[in-house]
Amino acid sequence: MCGIVGYIGTKEAALIILDGLAKLEYRGYDSAGMAIFDGEKIRISKSVGRLKVLESETCGGKTMRGTVGIGHTRWATHGVPSKTNAHPHFNRQETICVVHNGIIENYIALRKKLADRGYEFVSDTDTEVVAHLLDYYYKGNPLEAITKVLHRVEGSYALGVMFAQHPDQLFAVRKDSPLIVGQNEDGCYIASDVPAILKYTRNVYYVDNQEIVRLRGDHMHFYTVDEEELKKEAVYIDWDANAAEKAGYEHFMLKEMYEQPKTVMDTLSPRIRENDIVIEEFEMPDEQLRQIKKIHIVACGSAYHAGVTGKYVLESLARIPVEVDLASEFRYRDPILEEGAMVIVISQSGETADTLAALREAKSRGFRVLGIVNVVGSSIAREADSVMYTWAGPEIAVATTKAYSGQLTALYLLAMKFAKVRNTVTEAEFEELLDSLKRLPDQIELLLGSKERIQRFANRYVGAKDIFFVGRGIDYAISLEGSLKLKEISYIHSEAYAAGELKHGTISLIEEGTLVAVVATQQHLYPKTISNMVEVKARGAFVLAVTNEGNHDIEKVADYVIYIPKTHPLFANSLAIVPLQLFGYYVAVGKGCDVDKPRNLAKSVTVE
Repeated sequence: MCGIVGYIGTKEAALIILDGLAKLEYRGYDSAGMAIFDGEKIRISKSVGRLKVLESETCGGKTMRGTVGIGHTRWATHGVPSKTNAHPHFNRQETICVVHNGIIENYIALRKKLADRGYEFVSDTDTEVVAHLLDYYYKGNPLEAITKVLHRVEGSYALGVMFAQHPDQLFAVRKDSPLIVGQNEDGCYIASDVPAILKYTRNVYYVDNQEIVRLRGDHMHFYTVDEEELKKEAVYIDWDANAAEKAGYEHFMLKEMYEQPKTVMDTLSPRIRENDIVIEEFEMPDEQLRQIKKIHIVACGSAYHAGVTGKYVLESLARIPVEVDLASEFRYRDPILEEGAMVIVISQSGETADTLAALREAKSRGFRVLGIVNVVGSSIAREADSVMYTWAGPEIAVATTKAYSGQLTALYLLAMKFAKVRNTVTEAEFEELLDSLKRLPDQIELLLGSKERIQRFANRYVGAKDIFFVGRGIDYAISLEGSLKLKEISYIHSEAYAAGELKHGTISLIEEGTLVAVVATQQHLYPKTISNMVEVKARGAFVLAVTNEGNHDIEKVADYVIYIPKTHPLFANSLAIVPLQLFGYYVAVGKGCDVDKPRNLAKSVTVE
């Protein structure tokens, strides 16, 4: 889950690399480094901590002159954050230099074999094995050495490689970890993600598994692991370059919360035509959709929480059974996929390692896979049988907000499409659902306008030790995401529970003053949820309630109430999550946390 940037061309490489790494710092920020060929040798600079330390030590890159180089921001997997463990890594003569995103699974065995041949290791990383292995196989032909290494290493990797004896070339290599290359009139670029090079070129090539790219100043060539040359087509990126900037907001997370109305609108608009749902990405006729007997939703983190909501909505509207799995569990539990099942995988980045592995597991068994992703051309987008894009634009903050809203919206559209073709809703019901969908962007905008009130409430809980979120049905799914938002950016212990499970152990954790956030948007469950509120209040809890406009009876029990606009109950997540996102954000800001780069986390989880 690290960030890679490389450049070869006519400009100063260090300036471009630092600029690109700044756009990728959401991928890793415990250390950083870069290597530049200065005309005589490869010079390297590494630092511990945020990228700004490296920038300071190199005077913004001005002390490292040269037009070819590679850089890296690290999220540690092997070895503590330190200068020694920071990338890039060298061979012993410092003539071969490597940056790496991913995990070399057989590095221990390779390290032993290399040590037996006299190689000495200075770091605790798996990446150093690659540098020494390249040295072992290098006989003057870089491409040949790289292909031999790829036949030996196991695991996931995106590599940027420099050879001092070939300063006119830079190499990019990929297996299961994201990597792109691009070109303009000034040179060629390597990056882990589009934002790093969007400033320089909009024509990018997505490097596929087991592919190698040889980059020179004015052209690039693609090869298979067997050194066979490939032809690839560039993908034009039409993102607004300003979308990857803060635009005056204090944090990317706050900016991205405010982009949720647009995300929902952009996900809806192309798929609502003449009061009908049209999902061209399906590439499946209605008759084929009617034959689907079961849906498996597979995802991680917030995408999994979106999937939990998707289960309630799909089963309620389309009357089709849905299972929701954590991708890391799905791929290892030998899941039973019955004939007629379809698998939906959800991922913001489209590169989530466990989700990608689950996709491949499902496809290997012959099942159709639909991907719901945000990043065009990502691995899941390319490997799924069909893909729905959420059109959220670049999401930089580690804690997802707008991509999550886009995922919810895509699942609503899917559920309505299935319901329509399976005749499980009437025309009147369908029109009511469609009207509710269309109103969501304006309603989210309205909720965002009440941020000052939520901020004042959040300031009370900056010193909290434990916070609990509870709800029933879809409200439980909302609670899962609300709890995750708080814990991942504020570091406050927070858990979400199905409200009916409180008395089965969890209520023993409630103490005087403990905050319990209760989500109550499902009207038919109001009485049950209110009973749970009474139970925790009797044990000293302070109750925050998030509920629908008009549900004033809840004020008799709750200590503080946040109302959301009226919508169809199945779409309540899209509204109720907004105040919970804001609450988590303002608690974290009040504690002085770096909400865009929470400790120990990275944006794109490309390792297991």
